Amino acid sequence: MNSSPPDRLAIAIAQLNPIVGDVSGNADKAHRAATAAAGADLVVLPELFLAGYPPEDLVLKPAFQAACRDAVENLAHTTQSGPAMLVGTPWVEDGKLYNAAALLAGGRLAALRFKVDLPNYGVFDEKRVFVPGPLPGPINFRGVRIGVPICEDVWGPEPVECIAETGGEILLVPNASPYRHGIIDQRLSAAVARVAEAGLPLVYVNQVGGQDELVFEGASFVLNADRSMPVQLAAFREEVVTTRWERGSAGWHCLPGPVAGLDDRDRADYTACMLGLRDYVNKNGFPGVVLGLSGGIDSALCAALAVDALGAERVRCVMLPYRYTSQVSLDDAAGCAKALGVQYDIVSIAGAVEGLEQVLAPLMAGRARDITEENLQARARGTLLMGISNKFGLMVVTTGNKSEMSVGYATLYGDMNGGFNPIKDLYKTEVYRLSRLRNGWKPEGALGPAGAVIPDNILTRAPTAELRENQTDQDSLPPYDVLDAILERIVEYERPIAAIVAEGYDRDTVMKVERMLNLAEYKRRQAAPGVKVTLRNFGRDRRYPITNRFRDPGKEVPPPRTTTVVGAAGAGYRDAYDV
Repeated sequence: MNSSPPDRLAIAIAQLNPIVGDVSGNADKAHRAATAAAGADLVVLPELFLAGYPPEDLVLKPAFQAACRDAVENLAHTTQSGPAMLVGTPWVEDGKLYNAAALLAGGRLAALRFKVDLPNYGVFDEKRVFVPGPLPGPINFRGVRIGVPICEDVWGPEPVECIAETGGEILLVPNASPYRHGIIDQRLSAAVARVAEAGLPLVYVNQVGGQDELVFEGASFVLNADRSMPVQLAAFREEVVTTRWERGSAGWHCLPGPVAGLDDRDRADYTACMLGLRDYVNKNGFPGVVLGLSGGIDSALCAALAVDALGAERVRCVMLPYRYTSQVSLDDAAGCAKALGVQYDIVSIAGAVEGLEQVLAPLMAGRARDITEENLQARARGTLLMGISNKFGLMVVTTGNKSEMSVGYATLYGDMNGGFNPIKDLYKTEVYRLSRLRNGWKPEGALGPAGAVIPDNILTRAPTAELRENQTDQDSLPPYDVLDAILERIVEYERPIAAIVAEGYDRDTVMKVERMLNLAEYKRRQAAPGVKVTLRNFGRDRRYPITNRFRDPGKEVPPPRTTTVVGAAGAGYRDAYDV
């Protein structure tokens, strides 16, 4: 005889940091989370947790698929005496590969649910590797009907609607949703909409940690059916939190638990860049990093991020002066290194630059000095940093910001050399803002010193690459506040030139910026990966052809016209564009 359904349930949220491809390590982490989840009946882990997210084409390897399946079976055995687990994994069924959530309970694989809506925009490419599953009904877990929509399945109504109509009582949502500006509010809005439509409470479990360009901030939460939020986990750190549930006349509700405050945009951006660098270095097994410390704002912020991510003992900074390097830059770089407590070396590049010029002199005879000689300085620095990297096993941190990467104000095989760029997706104005922020605030989990770590003079002097006498960035570029505003409109929002000009920006300046942006695509293809924080980063989000002759003519763009297109059978349909 079946016992009556329970009136109480304990569901643990395991907001954890997996490593892509480390199937056994991820499974061990899941088991340790279940062991640590005090009094939990069920532990919920993030999307594709056993594989790590995103696994990209790794998930197509039969050996990898088999390793994930073996890990599911091994984890299932541990639930004989411990709590049940809902764990994300790739799963092959009838020759089709699914993004799945596996319920492990009572020592066996009790149920599977497959993701329905596979995202294929921005950084996501799931339709490339997975097959969509059928609309999911609920799973009966100890007499409670649990619905398991996976990540994108709660951004539209249909999967949750199906769960509600087939008797679902609680929604458990495994996620791997990466950080970017505004995403936390958008996730919450989507979750609130599903809760309102279905009248069901929801547990949103998100991954945390860095994976190449992506950073996942966690920030998991619970919504009751009345849309109140009894539990909010912290962002950017691992947590295992057991939530307590009771069944009343109106259904299940979660009792009040921890509600963490979430940082504002600038603090979240800084922490995302720090965590992204930390995990890239640690997950790839580097003992530490080396970077060129120039006395400028970009390298200073990168040095601060590196020390906060790894600790001063794992960061080496090198000043690489030449004849155009000012005493001010030497003093500022030394002051920054001292404030951060890092190993600091000064290595003159004069011999390398002059040697390169001497070798090339016969070929360049009769030609005036120009940007070629400036680039030789940057390339000498890049080569020396790579030499230090090779000798000591340290990864080179490259330090170009998004403004520079947008318009090509960077030298291939020079200052673009490196393994990872923590500020790649920060515009120059954001670099200044985050540097000022760090001088008055230290994020939780940071390993660097408290207090000011970037000298005031770095924050106030005009930015310069110091590749010739009296050079400043504004010799070649518009002021950064203007440049960044134009770039944001073009890169993030694809605004036409005419629309940007209508906002009050100079037409010639906008067209120049767009031209520089297009011409620099070949450089960006060869740039190091770096943390994504904006709506559209270079690489995963914004994929433009290198060979590309189209230029926005700057004319007003008409609204789309509707045209009737007649097919072979004579049936018409409406298309948004002319054919």
